[in-house]
Amino acid sequence: MTTSTDLDPADIAALLHDVRSSAARLAAGLDALTDVTTREPSVLPGWSRGHVITHLARSADVYRWLLALARTGIEPGTRADAAALDHALRDGAGRCAAELIADLRGSLDRLLDEAAAMPADRWPTLVTALAGWRHPAWYTLHRARRELETHHIDLKLGYTTVDWPTGYVTWALGETIAALAAHNFPVVRFEATDLDRSWTLAPTGPTATGPGHALLAWLAGRGPDEVLELEPNLPTPPPWPLPPTPGWGRAQP
Repeated sequence: MTTSTDLDPADIAALLHDVRSSAARLAAGLDALTDVTTREPSVLPGWSRGHVITHLARSADVYRWLLALARTGIEPGTRADAAALDHALRDGAGRCAAELIADLRGSLDRLLDEAAAMPADRWPTLVTALAGWRHPAWYTLHRARRELETHHIDLKLGYTTVDWPTGYVTWALGETIAALAAHNFPVVRFEATDLDRSWTLAPTGPTATGPGHALLAWLAGRGPDEVLELEPNLPTPPPWPLPPTPGWGRAQP
């Protein structure tokens, strides 16, 4: 992770392709849902599948808003704050399956259309996350992909952490561990056995070893997995995801 706002155009194109692929996989999995099953519990406590689908749709709207701002330099209407997003979630979760699915697919299509319309020289433009930290417009694609891959798991539609693409796991795990190191997370070493990668954070303390997808699932609050080797007294990971480290700073008050 660096503080540069530049990213090679080929890397941006590949990242956009990855977001499209994540969105397509998730959208295809929605076809079997009914009015009954959308009201069934998701992985997330207190959230039905309808809550997760509505959250994904509104998140896509937020990312599209950020990309439109980066592209034009003008705010594309009023930005939804945390209270507005919570209200939209509560009001939208109980809709019928057809409405939920159409809403999400439409929001994802509009997000991808906005990304496709971005001029190359606007991708480095800094935008501000709702929590106040800043990032280049292209990092919005990383955020969108992480949202899609994580909540696809939460929907309990047969898509599991084993199905996460290797490229996604490699990026998200490296990003997460870098942020944990900056927050002095008391783990000495992470070792992703299937990725042939390891990260050393401290000279002494416990270690965590296992497949990359299982490590990421644990750090993302979707574990622990029985295939992980977790030493005793491992700390509980902090709320996920953390802002990127070192990142691009915070917006001025």
